[in-house]
Amino acid sequence: MYELMIEDTFSSAHQLRGYKGKCEALHGHNWKVQIHVSAERLNEIDIAVDFHDLRKWTKEVLEQLDHGFLNEIFPFTEINPSSENIARWIFESLKKKINTDHVRLSAVTVWESDSASATYYED
Repeated sequence: MYELMIEDTFSSAHQLRGYKGKCEALHGHNWKVQIHVSAERLNEIDIAVDFHDLRKWTKEVLEQLDHGFLNEIFPFTEINPSSENIARWIFESLKKKINTDHVRLSAVTVWESDSASATYYED
């Protein structure tokens, strides 16, 4: 089994609805995002998936969030724009682009600071 990972970033603001503390107020983060994919085998040129393609697909998803107010971007108009929900949304958006018969998106980790992150993956 092969595991590949890329990182990217985006910047955005959000407010956590119902949170009793500072995070209920409007604030922003420079988010770091890690994308993990797994492959059981390599393709005909001995790679699992092209890193260039992974970066392109990731940028297409993240540009929807970059420099935005997450609370005004669907589905975060309906659910809290928490790190956990952001990781799940990125995962669900990316799996449509990445998953093939031999490559699977395995996890998305979203870092809101150098010491705090949330990871989403499916069983």
